[in-house]
Amino acid sequence: MYNRKGSAESEMTPAASARKFIKKPSTYHLTIATELPENTNCLASSDDGTYLSLGHSGGFSVWHASTLSSESVWLQDKLEITSIHMTRISETAYLLGTIDDMGVARVFVYNLEGIFPFSVINLLDDINKRSVCLSFEISKGGEHGAIIMRCNSEIWLEIYYFPIQDWLRELKDPKISANMKWSAAVRVNRVNPSTATATEFPTIMSHFLVLDETSEPPRQCTPHFLLRCGHSCEKNKAKPGSPHAVCFWWNGSYNLLYLPLSKTPKAKHDPEPCPLVLWPNAAEIICSAVSRCTRFIALGLSNDLLCVWDRLSGSPLSISGVSTDSAFLRLQFVDYWPACHDNTQALIAGEIHLVTLCESGAVHVISTGRGAATRTEQLSPRPKDCGDLPTVIASVSFLQGLSLSVHRNGKMFLQDVVNTATVCVLNLPAHHQLAPPSNPIYSLNVNQRILFIRADQQPIPGTSSLDDHHQSQLLMLRFDEHDAIKPYIVSYPESPWQQKTSVITGEDACNLYLQQRALSMDERHKAITQTWKRLRCATTT
Repeated sequence: MYNRKGSAESEMTPAASARKFIKKPSTYHLTIATELPENTNCLASSDDGTYLSLGHSGGFSVWHASTLSSESVWLQDKLEITSIHMTRISETAYLLGTIDDMGVARVFVYNLEGIFPFSVINLLDDINKRSVCLSFEISKGGEHGAIIMRCNSEIWLEIYYFPIQDWLRELKDPKISANMKWSAAVRVNRVNPSTATATEFPTIMSHFLVLDETSEPPRQCTPHFLLRCGHSCEKNKAKPGSPHAVCFWWNGSYNLLYLPLSKTPKAKHDPEPCPLVLWPNAAEIICSAVSRCTRFIALGLSNDLLCVWDRLSGSPLSISGVSTDSAFLRLQFVDYWPACHDNTQALIAGEIHLVTLCESGAVHVISTGRGAATRTEQLSPRPKDCGDLPTVIASVSFLQGLSLSVHRNGKMFLQDVVNTATVCVLNLPAHHQLAPPSNPIYSLNVNQRILFIRADQQPIPGTSSLDDHHQSQLLMLRFDEHDAIKPYIVSYPESPWQQKTSVITGEDACNLYLQQRALSMDERHKAITQTWKRLRCATTT
């Protein structure tokens, strides 16, 4: 961790300190690490950084991240794995969730003895009745999965509980492991778009709630797992670091919904538990993001409003209009926090930073906080041609205040979001291009601080295309080997907010909210004064 005691210079944040060194962006080159299996469609690093999983033609592989040697492979004919997630569930075991090219979702466990298939979520013989998995997200620690399913024109969200401890015990039982008769994954919730209505609100509140009434059925759902945030009163006692709830929204919806996670299915004749309307909005939600500590939730609305909610206080941190050249397309929180010397400083929601990608391809930084004016600064302009369109905007958790930007033409940058400056340019090896350019296949290894990304060889000028070997390559960049990046590296794994909010009571949350209101009084007074000035100008014109 950075030592900020002593001189005034040492009190600067890593990003501010590094700003002094940014003159002209440095250029670093990714190196070819090894060849990839045929049609590698997806990559995922385990959350402890030990392994790299690869989905490809015929199945998937688990590689050791340090040596890039294949540790185990699961294969099945006429199948391609198109999506893969991996999380550690014990000291030596990992849970993997996959989707194949037919939309079948599967759950596996990998340990030192190999890969074991534990559950097939949606496999049916009749293809006309089979549901297709659109997305499959596994919670950290592997206890829950959020799965988006579709059958014909119907779409819904399923929440599963995976009996991790039972599976780990069964792996040690020779009789069970030989027959592979594992305990079943449990579907604890199925949520349809029409499930949540205003009836969950008291009569007075439901009068003001905007109902989701669209002419077309929703085509997508966006879920986010949420960690416990201090004063929650649910009976669900999630272990530290594991989620205790999920929030989600349907495209075309005005409302952010909330569902506590359960480990037991409903009784056969009981109705499905209804999600709650966590936060209603005045316009349609078009994108969302959750901070890494899950305390803050940002919603981009169709009327150019940005709403940031503070789960700890249960109130909006900021609701502001954002001036951009086109509608929101994607939001991303950027990890950035100053040094906190006591609990009070850690709990007070200071300024937060989001990167937003607009439909035009322009990228903006939005800085906001309670009672403070929202600032919007351009990080990169609207591209002049489609090759410069950003395809990846990702926060790098071990690089404070930095965002990774990958463009369709293969250009890659690390950008200082707080100071709106480019720190370095990342170049591909000669005669290589990202594959596919519109949706790069990459993974960030947090523990080893490595970027892994797939690239394909381009035809070499002056040679016959028949002579070229078009094998896909795994490229890599070790962030901690480069001087321009080193000042941004942070060693603490969690934000101070995440470290301090696990024991907050309801009374503490109320006191925190009142304290934040008092601290923001001057800023709120300025905002009110400016609003009245604009109103006077409008009435006189």
